[in-house]
Amino acid sequence: MYKNHQKIQSPNERPKLSGAKLRAYAYRLLGRKEYSKAELTQKLQQYAEDIDEVHVIVEQMIEYNYQNDERYAQQMFRSQLNKGQGPQRIKQKVQQKSVDLQFIEAQLESTNWLAEAYTLKVRRFGQEIATDPKIKAKQVRFLQYRGYSLDTIFKIIEMKEEDFEDL
Repeated sequence: MYKNHQKIQSPNERPKLSGAKLRAYAYRLLGRKEYSKAELTQKLQQYAEDIDEVHVIVEQMIEYNYQNDERYAQQMFRSQLNKGQGPQRIKQKVQQKSVDLQFIEAQLESTNWLAEAYTLKVRRFGQEIATDPKIKAKQVRFLQYRGYSLDTIFKIIEMKEEDFEDL
């Protein structure tokens, strides 16, 4: 297919890269954002002539510390926490990216999830304690979707501001 005398490539006709060009593509990808080992491998395989070369390049990126799953997992943890996600949701996201959960275990244990959930609840619904069952159910659904446990949710939807200051 041509447009203005230039051939337009369909996604199936991607140019195949090898050697220095494939390595340069890996550097370009990692220069923009962090990737897990699995994500980087998948991205490079889309353009590689030789799959074995992809594995060699990815191992070199790890060796030179351009790619690091622990750094990626910690960055993802901070990002998800800033978005108001709870522990289950964060674990799910990290596992979806094929990263070992051991990299964020310490952060998961040291985070005060009651305080995080309370802050999120106040930001979304205000400080007053809901008496209407429909509003309570809405708060529970919202926090469950965000990845907080029911134990945590039931504690914070009945929590007053004075109780929060004691956390």
